[in-house]
Amino acid sequence: MLNVFALVSGRLYQEEITSADALSSLYPVWVDMESPTPEETGWVAARFNLTIPDNIVDEDLEESARFYEEDNGQLHIRSDFLIDSDDTPRNVRVAFILHDNVLFSVHGEDVPVFRLLRLRARRTPALIDDAKDVLLALYDADAEYSADSLEGIYDALEEVSARVLRKTVTDPDAAEVLAAIARQEDLNGRIRRNMMDTRRAISFMMRSRMLNAEQFEESRQILRDIDSLDSHTAFLFDKINFLMNATVGFININQNRIIKIFSVASVALLPPTLIASIYGMNFRAMPELDWAYGYPYAMALMAASVIAPFWYFRRKGWL
Repeated sequence: MLNVFALVSGRLYQEEITSADALSSLYPVWVDMESPTPEETGWVAARFNLTIPDNIVDEDLEESARFYEEDNGQLHIRSDFLIDSDDTPRNVRVAFILHDNVLFSVHGEDVPVFRLLRLRARRTPALIDDAKDVLLALYDADAEYSADSLEGIYDALEEVSARVLRKTVTDPDAAEVLAAIARQEDLNGRIRRNMMDTRRAISFMMRSRMLNAEQFEESRQILRDIDSLDSHTAFLFDKINFLMNATVGFININQNRIIKIFSVASVALLPPTLIASIYGMNFRAMPELDWAYGYPYAMALMAASVIAPFWYFRRKGWL
């Protein structure tokens, strides 16, 4: 999919391109390529005299190759953007090329931050002035999207806390809680990684001296917003660890309760087992062999030997 954005009265105007002729008559400020076909890549390369590598969004690129400037002035940035989906939260690699005051972006799937920027740029006039403003606005929207995801983690952990900190937690409840905690921990880690990557990209832009004074100040504000999120991710990691330990503690309590039942039963059944083994020896010198009530006496003795330990354990509060 090939989308082209041009500035019209201070707002981004979007147009989906389906042919090379439609692209040749436009003078965009942003060209967004989502899973582009080789034909669409060729249109962009021919129209803007641009070379787009085949592995531009390769996940196996070295870290040093993610931010660099070519001899012809092209600026290459590869950043990760968060997708907070209900199924599997993940980070998506997006490649940016800044060439002749046009921003080119290439990614494999739709990114929520891009939708957020398009919506905001259509509604807010004078938000975007050039291609560098588009890139900064994307990073700003990325920080805001990450903040919204952190608020979602707070809400999800509040529900988990209500389930964990109640009077009893069964093993099925504990399994569901652990699954929910694991998902929130994964999402929190991805947000932290995403913020680290965004911080690196903005720092690179500031060091490259490509920004004017207003854009430089905006970059500093984005960095301050990112720094404010770090304390929240650290707090959430601590809260997740607490809930994880509490849940595992309840699981251990449930297991210990089961083991305690077997321990008490084994101790209580030792005396009747001893009595039964003694009466099973069949020695003729034992008086019970010639006593008419010997068998009922033995059964009563065995029953008393079972009841007495249970009564004692009950009085001690061990049951």
